[in-house]
Amino acid sequence: MKHGKLGIGAALGVGVALAGTLAMAPAAVAVTPTTATITFDCGLYGSGTATLTASQDGTAATISLSTSAITAPIDVGANSVSSKLTLTKNGSGTTVFSGNSNPAIPSGSAVSTGPLTGTVAAGDSLTAKSLQVVVFGVTATCNATSAQSPGPFVF
Repeated sequence: MKHGKLGIGAALGVGVALAGTLAMAPAAVAVTPTTATITFDCGLYGSGTATLTASQDGTAATISLSTSAITAPIDVGANSVSSKLTLTKNGSGTTVFSGNSNPAIPSGSAVSTGPLTGTVAAGDSLTAKSLQVVVFGVTATCNATSAQSPGPFVF
């Protein structure tokens, strides 16, 4: 009998230790999908497809963007493009992701920007609506002309 009681006590101890470990583990947070495409019309600056890549760390989220809609007229140095990406939030409101981080962009190449930062809540559904890019003091405003594919980012 002592052996049986020791086995139950040991099993309960292991169970309590495992429960404590699971309770301390951080909740997995992931945005889905992580990559989407959309088409933008940037007026005089052109039009084309954009690829958006999203990530999340708690309530902080980032979106990086590369688009053929705007090409660099001359070499653009790293961290010199200011961008604002406006997204439709949960089907009705909007939220803005912004930043001035970009890789160096050679003349004639597609503009890449990001990570653009923003704040999200669990369950937020975001779809790109417009993009404003400022390069050398010139502002290009791009409006979405297609649905985001495969669908909105859900945080």
